[in-house]
Amino acid sequence: MDKKVIYRGTGRRKTSVAQVILTPGEGNIIINGQPALEFFPYETLVQDLKQPLEATGTTHDFDITINVKGGGFTGQAGAARLGIARALLEASEDYRKALRNVGLLTRDARIKERKKYGLRGARRAPQYSKR
Repeated sequence: MDKKVIYRGTGRRKTSVAQVILTPGEGNIIINGQPALEFFPYETLVQDLKQPLEATGTTHDFDITINVKGGGFTGQAGAARLGIARALLEASEDYRKALRNVGLLTRDARIKERKKYGLRGARRAPQYSKR
């Protein structure tokens, strides 16, 4: 029985959830069955996604498979980035300092504020009319 080495990490951002699987490989990134450059409309999102790999110097050491759902592509890229960082921690605890210094281990807790009754949005009040 030949078991493959697998590292897992889950990332969340806004309303997106990304499940990340790292396996030793050449650096291929597959998101929902598509290459990363095809899945995300902007190359800056793919660069954002690769930040944990660049911070730890493991850009060509792992193949990454990501299953992402919910939210828009910006939130999905942020969720995938956190998932990759957490999976790298599972691979080696030595990466913690490098990832922490760049701020990649902190979950961005900002989510959309709910709309309140009597208002036009979360905080926007109706226009005031003096007469």
